[in-house]
Amino acid sequence: MPDLVSPVLATGTLSRTLQPTIPTGDGLVLRPWRTEDAPAVYRAFQDPVIHQWHIRSADSEDEARGWIAEWRQEWGEERRIQWAVADAATDGLLGRVALRDIALDEGLAEVAYWTVPAARGQGVAARATTALARWALDEVGFHRLELVHAVGNQPSCRVAAKCGFALEGTKRSAALHPDGWHDMHLHARVRGDRR
Repeated sequence: MPDLVSPVLATGTLSRTLQPTIPTGDGLVLRPWRTEDAPAVYRAFQDPVIHQWHIRSADSEDEARGWIAEWRQEWGEERRIQWAVADAATDGLLGRVALRDIALDEGLAEVAYWTVPAARGQGVAARATTALARWALDEVGFHRLELVHAVGNQPSCRVAAKCGFALEGTKRSAALHPDGWHDMHLHARVRGDRR
């Protein structure tokens, strides 16, 4: 049965090229992950704040290396894309930004991020998310980006607002964390939204 609408983005839109490095223009760079990032990823996932809002933990640098191998492979699968957020001058790891739950045919993806403790309060997540959204919406041609966070995670709510993701509502009891079920805020940016 033929579809009544054409896909927003064709299969292969992403995977037919190499994963790009995306400069933010203000001292950060979004770059593909490297195996040598494993110690920094392992250290980041020892942080209690990351444990509070994420459902994974890293037990060793070897486990972090395995994650990085998966993250590098995901570009070709076009379902999830992960970037390391690094200082443009030193290449020091400051965090991660990602597109997940990618639906190319609908032009839809969810934005996710985390930052290392030393990078918090410096606008790293907002700057990285803004650069990623600009690339995804304006360069690639995604139609809609969603951003979901626990209602209690006020720093993430501030990041979403700074990046032009409008709050659309609350998804009740939508995510299971180690401390139980969380209500989740749903924010979104649509191509053409004014920031």
